[in-house]
Amino acid sequence: MREQVEKVIEVIRPAIQADNGDVVLHDVNEETGLVTVELIGACVSCPASTVTLKAGLERILIDRVPGVTEVIDAGAANHVIGETPVSL
Repeated sequence: MREQVEKVIEVIRPAIQADNGDVVLHDVNEETGLVTVELIGACVSCPASTVTLKAGLERILIDRVPGVTEVIDAGAANHVIGETPVSL
């Protein structure tokens, strides 16, 4: 399953990079179908990153990779709600 996820991410990556962001695959749990990624670059401070993650990455991965159930952003856990890396 991980190899399939990696292939799909490689297809999606240019669209994310076009907006100065990127996505890093951290983990694929084959038992639960949970895919953990990290949105980096401009995606970190972008208010639309949740849409990119859920309506983009997650929807496409669930559609194209059997067994994928959810995609989460590992980087989101590192940020305090309401703050961005550039907050003062």
